Amino acid sequence: MSRDNPDSLMALTTAFCLRNLRRTMCYLGERNKLCLRSDIFLPSEICDKLVNTYMELVHMDSNFEPQDGFFQLFSDPHSTRLTRVQLREDFVRDRDLEAIGKQDLIELHLTYCNNLSAHSLRTLTRFRQTLVSLSLFGCSRIFYRKGGAPLACDEEEEEERPASRQAPDTDFSFQGFNRLRLLNLGGLPEEVDAEALLKPLPALTSLDLSGVPLPKAAFLAHWKERLASLVLYNVDLSEEIINTVTCKKCFTLLSMFPRHLDISRERTSKFKMTRKILTAIVQGLVNLVSLDISGHIMLNNCTVPHFEEAMGRPSIEPCKSSIYPFQELKRPLQFLGLYNTTLCNVTHIPAYKVTGSKNEDQVLNAIEVYTEFRPELAHRAINQLFDIARIQHCSQLLRALQLVIAALKCHKYDKSIQVTGSAALFYLTNTEYRSDQSVWLRRQVIQVVLNGMEQYQEVTVQRNCCLTLCNFSIPEELEFQYGRVNLLLLKILEPARQDESIQRIAVHLCNALVCQVDNHHKEAVGKMGFVKTMLNLIQKKLQDRMCDQVMEFSWSALWNITDETPDNCQMFLNCKGMGLFLDCLKEFPDKQELHRNMLGLLGNVAEVRGLRPQLLTPQFISVFSNLLDSKADGIEVSYNACGVLSHIVFDGPEAWAMEEPLRDTVMDKMMDAIQSWDVTSRRNINYRSFEPILRLLPQSIAPVSQHWATWALFNLVSVYPSKYCPLLIKEGGIVLLEKVLELQTSHEETKDMAQKVMEQCENFKEDPMETTR
Repeated sequence: MSRDNPDSLMALTTAFCLRNLRRTMCYLGERNKLCLRSDIFLPSEICDKLVNTYMELVHMDSNFEPQDGFFQLFSDPHSTRLTRVQLREDFVRDRDLEAIGKQDLIELHLTYCNNLSAHSLRTLTRFRQTLVSLSLFGCSRIFYRKGGAPLACDEEEEEERPASRQAPDTDFSFQGFNRLRLLNLGGLPEEVDAEALLKPLPALTSLDLSGVPLPKAAFLAHWKERLASLVLYNVDLSEEIINTVTCKKCFTLLSMFPRHLDISRERTSKFKMTRKILTAIVQGLVNLVSLDISGHIMLNNCTVPHFEEAMGRPSIEPCKSSIYPFQELKRPLQFLGLYNTTLCNVTHIPAYKVTGSKNEDQVLNAIEVYTEFRPELAHRAINQLFDIARIQHCSQLLRALQLVIAALKCHKYDKSIQVTGSAALFYLTNTEYRSDQSVWLRRQVIQVVLNGMEQYQEVTVQRNCCLTLCNFSIPEELEFQYGRVNLLLLKILEPARQDESIQRIAVHLCNALVCQVDNHHKEAVGKMGFVKTMLNLIQKKLQDRMCDQVMEFSWSALWNITDETPDNCQMFLNCKGMGLFLDCLKEFPDKQELHRNMLGLLGNVAEVRGLRPQLLTPQFISVFSNLLDSKADGIEVSYNACGVLSHIVFDGPEAWAMEEPLRDTVMDKMMDAIQSWDVTSRRNINYRSFEPILRLLPQSIAPVSQHWATWALFNLVSVYPSKYCPLLIKEGGIVLLEKVLELQTSHEETKDMAQKVMEQCENFKEDPMETTR
């Protein structure tokens, strides 16, 4: 369970083939039917892997599209061989099982397949000569005909019949299943007679009757010489059942019945576990290696008084056991289930593996043992792991993460598991534990978190999942699921949602996801409706007259997603973003962070030549011009306003089609603003490319734009030389600065700054070590 290795080549190849069936194994036949290529012959090792991985992808990967007729690919045992198949949840239909009816299956595990009807019982009989292991756990509807309809009834028509018209199938029998050794009938309906159903199976060695009513238990003695494992979880125990299991008169001395006994429970019961009963179990089952009595209330004291306990460290030796009945064991048990009992808290427990709630090891054992078939117990144990990770310290991090991931995968549709599991993941992936986690493991966490977000719109699950994603390096660690995570976050941010905490976290994540990513990512997210969603949030906050983190993060996200992406800038304008800009400026005149984010966004819009005419109105130019005098957030608001105007005036006097304000007046004001800035100012800005700035350098149509661009470069290479000197050199900025020196229209102050920028880059090449931060 503690594996932390990359997926095997077999696993990767199998998944690739399933995602590309037509390019690898199949072709489309008549009526677009998926067919296996005639030159393909697949052994059982590959076929089993294909089917079982297919089921995993269907349940766990939202990008994977189920293929209609997939199971039909395995209908011919001459070209495909299936032996061990595990099918799960409502996705499986009668026709799927019927499609593989000619295969010689050895193992067939069906779990919670509630869309299987009695038609599939008939299909099961085709495997009777080969089947060794069969699980029908949670498949209660498989024992019913619907509406008393004949088995030839059309499946889709049958599924539409109301459950109230279902009738139990009394014709099915395990007659002829002579090789069957392992049988799980957990959740068998009360109307089905377990004794009659099991009678034709003389060779069973393992039987699971979890939750099955047993009014008469004597029939269990039928397997007295063979049964090695008996599971009676949540069975209403009686004195008759205990006597049947433990009475030596019923079994030979060589009896193995049973080596594993599970009489645990989750729900309350009239039956009380006494010291006498526990002693009878230990004395009667001499070959016992595994026992689960979880959930039982002890009627009288089974434990050794503390002052009589053996001294020293906790021991698994039976003679030192703190539980009286277990002192009679000949050897320690391999497994002992004590979950939700007081017995798990004693000092000396004679077992190698114990489930309980006393410590981390017991809790992790409980999650491991109970996850698949007992989600109600796994949920409680995960909740206790959550407390350990939150309040104490999780010492078995890798195992804990793997177990929680497995539980979330196994019970994607169980809300309680998803709530507790996602909460536990938040604490297990935080900074304290991060250094111990591999890339592969953290990707597994991200996958199950996104699955939970997809499946549940419930507030708690969404909040837990969003908070867990905040523990990752964004966007780097989420890039492998980039489109999916953005879609999920945008869905969370739909206007109908009112939960402020989720909204705030989701906007923060959206902002982080579009920061420092390639333009094609930004363009793809823009097409998902990102821009419109952010503007809707801003509109809602404006209506509420509230400038909070959601408002500021929304503008910041728009600033990031419009960076060097003209299409997203166009969307901003089309969605009336400029109107919201003016409204926010008017409603929140003193919000410096807000102003900086809005002007940064408009700087991106102004960089797009085809969009600048939409900014060239008296109203907008006056607003930008007035913001040149702003001292908000240091120089950032004034700097960004000047950047917007620098691109606009760069289009020349011909484009300035308005009388007021005058172009020259605006340019003079821009120059005054630039000269007022401190060139050593530390900046709250991050350039990935200088291209929009560099295009303003070798020109004479707007010297003030050239001056702004040169000042920007001088500031950045002076304050952050190690970051920006290499970028400027790489993008050819030195050559352009040389042209600035040659132009007669360039201001002397501009030339002086250009010269200093070039010297700074030259000095950096000679001594690239930066000593300031």
